[in-house]
Amino acid sequence: MNGNLVKIVCENSGGSITVEWGTMLSEVVDMLPEPPRPYLAAYVNNSIAELDYRISEPVTVRFIDMTHYEGIRVYHRTLFFLLQKAVHDLFPGRRFRIPHSVSKGFYCEIEGIDAVSQNDIDLLKARMDDLIAQNIPIVRQKVASEEAKEIYSKLGFNDKIALLETRPRLYVTMYGLADIVGYFYGALAPSTGYIYKYDLKPYYKGIYIAVPKRTAPEELEPMIGQEKMFGIFTEYKEWVDIMGVPNIGLLNTRILAGESSDLIKMAEAFMEKNLAGIADMLQEANRTRGARLVLISGPSSSGKTTFAKKLGIQMRILGLDPVLISLDDYFLERELTPRDEKGDYDYETIDALDLKTFNEHLKQLFAGESVDIPRYDFISGKRQWHESPLRLTDRSLLVVEGIHALNPRLTEKIPDQYKFRIYISAFTSVMMDDMNRIPTTDNRLIRRIVRDNETRGSDATATLKRWGSVRAGEEKYIFPYQENADVMFNSSMFYELHVLRRYVEPLLYKVPNTVPEYGEARRLLKLLDNFLEIGAEEIPPTSILREFIGGSSFRY
Repeated sequence: MNGNLVKIVCENSGGSITVEWGTMLSEVVDMLPEPPRPYLAAYVNNSIAELDYRISEPVTVRFIDMTHYEGIRVYHRTLFFLLQKAVHDLFPGRRFRIPHSVSKGFYCEIEGIDAVSQNDIDLLKARMDDLIAQNIPIVRQKVASEEAKEIYSKLGFNDKIALLETRPRLYVTMYGLADIVGYFYGALAPSTGYIYKYDLKPYYKGIYIAVPKRTAPEELEPMIGQEKMFGIFTEYKEWVDIMGVPNIGLLNTRILAGESSDLIKMAEAFMEKNLAGIADMLQEANRTRGARLVLISGPSSSGKTTFAKKLGIQMRILGLDPVLISLDDYFLERELTPRDEKGDYDYETIDALDLKTFNEHLKQLFAGESVDIPRYDFISGKRQWHESPLRLTDRSLLVVEGIHALNPRLTEKIPDQYKFRIYISAFTSVMMDDMNRIPTTDNRLIRRIVRDNETRGSDATATLKRWGSVRAGEEKYIFPYQENADVMFNSSMFYELHVLRRYVEPLLYKVPNTVPEYGEARRLLKLLDNFLEIGAEEIPPTSILREFIGGSSFRY
């Protein structure tokens, strides 16, 4: 064979292709039948690569579009860079931030503008459409860190400088779009022309960015009212700003200054303060409308179990008697569990619960009867039974936690006035930098990898493999009911990824490069590399984080 030729396996074509040494992935795309949607990036030997990647050896390639979880992230990052360029052109010198997701889209703010007007929106969209029509290349290049600092300094990107100074590297990858530069923690599309669907709307004092559906890219995600969730994000964003840790660079700076202990104490105290406030609300609901059933819901790895136990302590301080039940203990035995379309056990559906037994137990408990509560063993998939039966007293409130707790089907026979609903999630409040948020889903996924390995006998590969199904279940069974909550609670602590890093990295490194999950493991490792480690010694035994790393004084 000619030494300048390389044979690659392309999973999209179902066969091998021979290309010249140094051929870019974008050129390989041109050799393939036209896909239904543009390819945005590719997995090369199960590791994500941009389309300017040059082939220099035999590899296996899998091109992805925006229907893939990483493909939609590539689209989002490219869209954010495009919007950053438009803001730079129309509002020069203004700081631009995308702090969090909301209503299946994203929220952003332009510094110095108290309320973005519809005219501002129209100007931004017109500029973005013009940039898309020009199909301007997005250029990726490696530059020395010192050079990057100089460039960031001229642009006023102090958030990026702080991160570079606390996690030093010889070289960094920068992206260029015409006259602006940026840094992103993941791949981008080759040019602005890859963005074809989006929308902008005024939202609070900033902008709502509507994005395409991953499962139906021809449609935009609907803008669903999530006022309570937005309020939680806003509250925590303001708090971390006051604490002086709005981004990871500044948080790393505080850690290097020896302030880890104080940071942990502040985060834990703030959480206890919020817990006490919820207990006060619960007591009032019990007094005024007879609420006796506390329902705690939230997505996977939100810390629901520990939250319920901590809330129970606050309730006891007020003279209430909490009786805790976990919906996980009402799973059907494994052989009776429904299966999803792939044939795997579907633990996300509400039909994986023994609803009949659960409702019988509710009826018996509220009638003052004694009830034997099951206990589900995740390793064996079998149901066991608690040694001591439960019984409610006049001061008792039944606290039920689980992903389906807010689903009306679960407690449809209980009048709403007797329910107090709580939604909990790890709403990540600290940003990587102004343009790079830390997804709440990543926070929860890292928690889950650590916990699954410790308590459920699953390695990181198995957890990553199931995560897509978990998220699909959340979209279907949890998120539609979150705004029905009486109150929302943020279980994320701004220091926690600094602690989780040492627990999860060894697990992620064990994911072999022969499986598709390898790419996701590498993405998480790259993310975690920006966090200085904090030891767990000063984390209280009652902390929600202890549910995942071990050492909790609560019994589970």
